Amino acid sequence: MQNFSNRQVAAITGVLALLLLAWDASGLDLATAHWFGGGDGFALRDNVWLTLLLHDLARRLAWMLALLLCVAVWWPVGGLRQLAFHRRLQLAATPLLAVLAVSALKSFSTTSCPWGLAEFGGVAQYTPHWQHVFAPDGGSGRCFPAGHAASGFAFVGGYFAFRETAPAVARRWLLAALLAGVVLGLAQQMRGAHFTSHTLWTALICWCVAWAVDGLCARFSASAMRADCAETA
Repeated sequence: MQNFSNRQVAAITGVLALLLLAWDASGLDLATAHWFGGGDGFALRDNVWLTLLLHDLARRLAWMLALLLCVAVWWPVGGLRQLAFHRRLQLAATPLLAVLAVSALKSFSTTSCPWGLAEFGGVAQYTPHWQHVFAPDGGSGRCFPAGHAASGFAFVGGYFAFRETAPAVARRWLLAALLAGVVLGLAQQMRGAHFTSHTLWTALICWCVAWAVDGLCARFSASAMRADCAETA
């Protein structure tokens, strides 16, 4: 199976964005939140497996992996040796930039977490996405997009870094990053920390950041090749 071309990536990204907007408009966020919570809050909010294993430990492992990728830019091991320097730099920088983008959006968000809504024992009123810019829900906000799910989704950049030199590795990397993001996002939804859309938008944001970084790296590589050709001419 061939990896996606940039034109296919653009089409897939556009379709996913439209589907996410449709999800936001459907009101299914609130319905899925009720799977795990009710008037007394969320029973799994302080569950030890969800808080210690799938939150605290998972976050530490994600930062450890990010640090190892940074070290591997200069001292690559294993399959990373087959990547050019600028691709290793791309692999290390993309997760950091993706997390930064998600964190920046969260800092300005007026969207409250499900456990902050009145129907789950909080004070905020449910308001569909993007309306929060004009009508805050009355809660503490800063809950959109899903920061913890980014601990998995931020690594989708590996797909773009490997897709030319090792297509099979690229696909496995993409699958692993998406699976990790979904698991971590679902864990937070079960605790009442996020809506389904928070996780889905985080995935799309991380994907777009990774695609943008890939475009910059491709331009850098092309410019460097032209410069080398000019020097040898």
